[in-house]
Amino acid sequence: MKNYLFSFFSALIFLLMTNSWSMGQKVITWKNLEDVTYKEKFSAEADAYFWFPTFGKSVLDMEGKEVQIKGYVIPVDVKENLYVLSAFPFAACFFCGGAGPQTVLELAFAKKPRRYETDERLTFKGKFKLNSTDIYRMNYILESAEQVKE
Repeated sequence: MKNYLFSFFSALIFLLMTNSWSMGQKVITWKNLEDVTYKEKFSAEADAYFWFPTFGKSVLDMEGKEVQIKGYVIPVDVKENLYVLSAFPFAACFFCGGAGPQTVLELAFAKKPRRYETDERLTFKGKFKLNSTDIYRMNYILESAEQVKE
């Protein structure tokens, strides 16, 4: 009986330690989102050229997974609950500074969020979604986003 219990608990501990997705959200960093390249393509819809992403394997592996990430909140349209999370504060983010599009992600909230202020440094969790076609949305989207209480 002792052997059986020892084997069972050893196997359980091994599975929990080797499967990072097994305990809910995987904590990711902005470094995890750098596995992406861009190619300029013409968008007939906008009648202009845009940089479209090609995601690397490590980013593709996160698609559809529950993740959490910390960053700086950037309100885009507060009335429409449109917020972006950035690796950098507003003054140095993708929109205003020299950072790339892999340093921001769209927060798509499940429920109406509280009003967030510019540069609040917070952690959010949600389902990680990739976007390589819709020019009106971010390349990275956190669906059903919720703030993680710290």
